[in-house]
Amino acid sequence: MKDYILEGCVDSVESAVAAEKGGANRLELCGNLIIGGTTPDINLFLAVREKVSIKINVLIRPRFGDFCYTDEEFNIIKKDVEMFREHGADGVVIGVLQPDGNLDLPKMKELMAAAGDMSVTLHRAFDVSRDPFQTLQDAKDLHISTILTSGQKNTCYEGRELLAQLVEKAAGEIDILVGSGVNSAQLEEMAAVTKAKSFHLSGKKNLESAMTYRKEDVSMGLPLMSEFIIYRTDAGEIAKARDILQRL
Repeated sequence: MKDYILEGCVDSVESAVAAEKGGANRLELCGNLIIGGTTPDINLFLAVREKVSIKINVLIRPRFGDFCYTDEEFNIIKKDVEMFREHGADGVVIGVLQPDGNLDLPKMKELMAAAGDMSVTLHRAFDVSRDPFQTLQDAKDLHISTILTSGQKNTCYEGRELLAQLVEKAAGEIDILVGSGVNSAQLEEMAAVTKAKSFHLSGKKNLESAMTYRKEDVSMGLPLMSEFIIYRTDAGEIAKARDILQRL
C-alpha cells in the first residue's frame, strides 16, 4: 500500500520510541490511555520530541468522559492547543460536541484558529456524534485534515461497513483514520473492506511492574485494575502492522 499512515497511539517516552522503531510514521501522544486518553503533560511531549523523528499529533482532552465541555474546560482546551503549537507539535487531536450530539461549530472554529498551521484531527467525539455524515461534512467545511473513527462502534471491526462509507464519502478531501481495536490479525481485511489507508493503534502489551514489594489490597485508581501492570507499545506488533501495509 503506497502512502499509508500507521499512527502509534502512545502515552510514554518508551512507547513512542517503540512505535517509531516498529515502523509507525506518526504518533498520537496522549496521557492516560487506559481511560481512552487525555491531554499529555508538556514535559512528556518535549521528552518524546527529543527521542523520535516522526510527526507528533497531540491529543487535547481535559478529562475522561463525554465531549460536551463547560466554558472553563473549553478555555483549557484552547490554551493547550496554543501551547502545543508554540512548542512545535505537528498537529492536535480535538473535538467538541453540543448537547444535542452535533459538532459545536463555533467552538471548533475557535480551536481551528488557535491551531494555526498545525494539522487537525477530529477525534472519536465523531463516534458519539448524532449523524456521522453531517459531522463528516462539518469537518470538511472546517478544513479538518483527519477524522479518527471506529465507525461509531466500540471497535473498528464492528464499524467496518460505516467506515467504508465514510472513506467513499470523504472522497480524498479528508483522511479517515481507522482506530479502536486495530491489530495485525485483522488489518489486511480492514484495509480491503474499508479502502482506508490510515490506521491508528497502540500495539500495547502488558508488562510487570518493577516493584518487588506489593501491597495488593490498596488501589490507587480503578479497583478492577492491577497497580502492578504497565501497558507499553510493542515494537514487534507495530512492525507486523507495518509489514502488512507495505505488502498491500
